[in-house]
Amino acid sequence: MTDTSQTKRALITGITGQDGSYLAELLLDKGYEVHGIIRRASTFNTGRIEHLYQDPHDSEARLFLHYGDLTDSSRLVTLIDKVAPHEIYHLAAQSHVRVSFDEPEFTGNTTGVGTTRLLEAIRMAGIETRFYQASSSEMFGATPPPQSETTPFYPRSPYGAAKVYGYWMARNYREAHGMFAVNGILFNHESPRRGETFVTRKLARAAARISMGLEKYVYMGNLDAVRDWGYAPEYVEGMWRMLQHHEPDDYVLATGTAYTVRDFADHCFARVDLDYRDHIRFDEGYLRPTEVDALIGDASKAENALGWKAETLPPQLADIMVTAELQDLQK
Repeated sequence: MTDTSQTKRALITGITGQDGSYLAELLLDKGYEVHGIIRRASTFNTGRIEHLYQDPHDSEARLFLHYGDLTDSSRLVTLIDKVAPHEIYHLAAQSHVRVSFDEPEFTGNTTGVGTTRLLEAIRMAGIETRFYQASSSEMFGATPPPQSETTPFYPRSPYGAAKVYGYWMARNYREAHGMFAVNGILFNHESPRRGETFVTRKLARAAARISMGLEKYVYMGNLDAVRDWGYAPEYVEGMWRMLQHHEPDDYVLATGTAYTVRDFADHCFARVDLDYRDHIRFDEGYLRPTEVDALIGDASKAENALGWKAETLPPQLADIMVTAELQDLQK
């Protein structure tokens, strides 16, 4: 580890995910020593952070990975005590909404109770740290938009329900134990690093592959769902700003714009001069048992308190994502 008391240390759960990789980049650029928790597996899942990795024996190394799991309380206590981070960013979760209907118990155990295990590990380790809880717009569910920090929750999936539990546990530890714990209620935020089964990446990838003759169709569910899509690198900046604020609070991050899945598909296929209607086929297997019709965020509190505002809107986001797919295919 870097031998200086002046270096800030951050611990990231979910460091191998989309947000975790962008956040690690941001913190390293800011001079942090970054520690990430990864699950032990027989195959590596570190592709998103390989470009950041340095041999831990290198005296200049500032990124360190540790095995751990949100279902292992004792390991979390040991890690937090060992790393003694100044900031903890809790991003890890079973985060696929449709999958949460198939695996509700696993989703609750990791996405919900996993947050409690981490908060309790912080309390048991007895360290002073600032804690970021990755909350989600899916907590609002069926509540009509626009949704802000004061909007009632009405989750419509096991994932959304688990995130509501995690949200309230972070609030409880803040109020009961005086912990600097914040909830970032992030609306959909995407990038070329998004998993291939998520709708935006699925559409961007399909548009690129179809344009190059590698596929002909992409199978989709509900094209009429309305979402507020932003660009992930901008959102991790918002996470960091929440933990730099002088007092802990909860914030919505969003663009405030409304686009349907159909709109996003149109932008993706237009990027490669194709009509999405010629290439999208319906598959009811992608429908959710309970749908969330519209999520549109009001991020005015974050703009006023943190100076944060989304800059990249869905048309530009679609262009970024399809361009990245094309570049990958041309390598």
